[in-house]
Amino acid sequence: MNAAVSNASFVRPSEGVWLAAWRRLKGDRVGIVSMLIVGLFLLLVLAAATGLVAKDWQKELGVPNASPTFIGPAPPEATGTIAVPTGPNVDLSDIDPLVPRYKEWAERAAQYKTTDTAKAETLPFGGDRLGRDVIAKAIKGAEVSILVGLLAALVATIIGTVLGALSGFFGGVVGDVLEWVYNVFTAIPSILLVFAFAAIVQRGVGSVVLILALTGWTGIYRLIRGEFIKHSVREYVRSAEAIGASRTSRMFKHILPNVSHVALVQLSLHVVAFIKSEVILSYLGLGVGVDQVSWGTMLAEAQSELILGYWWQLVAVTACMAVFVTAFALFTDALRDALDPKLRGLE
Repeated sequence: MNAAVSNASFVRPSEGVWLAAWRRLKGDRVGIVSMLIVGLFLLLVLAAATGLVAKDWQKELGVPNASPTFIGPAPPEATGTIAVPTGPNVDLSDIDPLVPRYKEWAERAAQYKTTDTAKAETLPFGGDRLGRDVIAKAIKGAEVSILVGLLAALVATIIGTVLGALSGFFGGVVGDVLEWVYNVFTAIPSILLVFAFAAIVQRGVGSVVLILALTGWTGIYRLIRGEFIKHSVREYVRSAEAIGASRTSRMFKHILPNVSHVALVQLSLHVVAFIKSEVILSYLGLGVGVDQVSWGTMLAEAQSELILGYWWQLVAVTACMAVFVTAFALFTDALRDALDPKLRGLE
């Protein structure tokens, strides 16, 4: 009896699924660092939405295509300015007959000048074709693109998970109806579905989220349905049914935690895919409104600027996209490993 009590004292009390997942996640350094980077981006998005940062992104602070400060101002040849010879023996009237009138015109223009229009020749990270700071645009664009990617992926994941759970768990008539809906959506090319939804809704962030969510849930549905079909006949679910657990409890308390890693992986993949889709929609004029900026609109602008040698807007937006997308993918991989039921079984 004493030996039994002594052995029982060494048994570690069981912990919940999410507590165990958090304990494993804390041991993953890459996952924690990625989570912090994603958190910083989300805080930056929140700050941009509340106007704490990048609220003046539309102001023309510099000259058109102002160079980054570490490069310095562009030479006269790059800006189209012609060097005028000077000296005691040079008569500017021979070069330009209107030179004597320039002083008079400048005095007249000064009478109507009410504001200071001087603009900086350089900006910390460069300017766009209108002289707007590209880093402020990238921060404001992150607000729109990340919001679209997260919300659209979240809505699509919820739709696909709920419908897949219902179809895989119940089967029968419910499964047949949901399979018919799934086949209708997958029978039409996704690009045509996107254009069809875009044609009947107004441009804006909410419209882009709706379009991407309604056209992107099918892959998640197929995977979740397969997982629920597989898990619904396993012993732990049968045991829960035997002790009187309801269908809802079996679906969302027993099966869903064991397939959540599949949903999280799909969520991560869809965030990245939807950010890219927002880029395409904005490039084609079907994305955000003309009074808004996103990573997609910035890339569309950078395409024409790069031909002229103005690369800083492209670097700013691609750097922001690369850091966020990579960190988000690594964090989701770490979270998937923490929730993997196979890893839980090894402990």
